[in-house]
Amino acid sequence: MFAQLRADVREMFQEQFEYRELLYQMTMRDLRLRYKQTVMGFGWAVFMPLLNTAVFSVIFMKVAPLDTGMPYPLFAFSGLLFWNFFTSSLKFAVGSLTGNSNLVTKVYFPREVFPFSAVIVGFVDTIVGFTLLVAMMIWYQVPVSLALLFLPVVMAVQVIFTMALSLLLAMGNLFYRDVKYLFEVVLSVWMFATSVVYPVSMVTGALGTAMRINPMTGIIDAYRDVLILGQMPGWPFAAVAAASVVLLAVSWVVFHRAEFEFAENV
Repeated sequence: MFAQLRADVREMFQEQFEYRELLYQMTMRDLRLRYKQTVMGFGWAVFMPLLNTAVFSVIFMKVAPLDTGMPYPLFAFSGLLFWNFFTSSLKFAVGSLTGNSNLVTKVYFPREVFPFSAVIVGFVDTIVGFTLLVAMMIWYQVPVSLALLFLPVVMAVQVIFTMALSLLLAMGNLFYRDVKYLFEVVLSVWMFATSVVYPVSMVTGALGTAMRINPMTGIIDAYRDVLILGQMPGWPFAAVAAASVVLLAVSWVVFHRAEFEFAENV
């Protein structure tokens, strides 16, 4: 079983490499479509997390003050920036197959190009917003530490986890069209079950335990560890990293084996 899984993953990687130009063209197309006829363009990648940071800063600095161990605007923006990467990628990925039905039903190519493209576009947005996070870190005089060298690993884990879910959601929405509506509800709850705008360590009991084993809590806390606190992520992040790799392999194989039925369900 594991030998077959390894063989399938190897084949899919080779196939994806062969179609890398198609992935690039799809990504560029999606970037152009996302910001077509917009005044701010990539500015939206900065504006939305910044606006939400301002709102939550008023709430958690003036109305119900929180001790986050760092300036609250920095805590909130770092959480919202990487959470927005996760949600925006999945929102575009969930309809990526049904929205490209004219291509899905024609000549063969790896259909995972569509959800992967959505994730890459979200990553580009995040890199743009990251420039403001760097500016905030300079403003609050956050020192540079060696832990910063671990940042690419944290970003890679989030990309892997997001790609795994993007494959499952795109495939699920193709077979069951109400997946995208249920997903919107899940995202709304998921954000407040993650350490995006407040530390989940404040929550105790079974609910607190569930929130701490939430994969996105481990990822966002890891970002704050290496960027702001200057320390290496703890064992929860290592567990999330391992689980993300396994989830991507399994979801990719399932997606690949089902893609021959996609044209019948578009």
